[in-house]
Amino acid sequence: MTQSNPYATPQAAVVDPESQVSAEHIAALPVSDKWKQRFSAIHHAGGIKMPKLKELPAAERRKAFSFNFLAFFFGPIYYAFKGMWKKGLALFVACAAVVITLGLGLEYVGYGKLANALGYGVSAVFAARANIDYYKKMLLNDNGWW
Repeated sequence: MTQSNPYATPQAAVVDPESQVSAEHIAALPVSDKWKQRFSAIHHAGGIKMPKLKELPAAERRKAFSFNFLAFFFGPIYYAFKGMWKKGLALFVACAAVVITLGLGLEYVGYGKLANALGYGVSAVFAARANIDYYKKMLLNDNGWW
């Protein structure tokens, strides 16, 4: 009989969720073929941090790290449509806080015209993050605030 300490912290197996992703798992997803190609390219690039991105051929590199035009134009609405409303809301609030702060600072210094262009930066954040965030939602079951 082994003695166990009821006050000890529970021991759980630590498994990296990205190590569980495989080509078969990507092929079984209920998404379009275009999304499966993007997910496969992200997987070949090494996952969400993409450490092997430079090793990929140019065509697959473009699929892995592509600019999502729908996310650029529709931002939080696109995220909500894809089921990532929490991330879309968090990104919008964070970007709005930064844009308001920078806008007020630039207006105070006299660069009001430059402050008007900050909204394009917010759109670029949504466009650059959309594919990675959708990968995390569909394959890693990570649909949290960040």
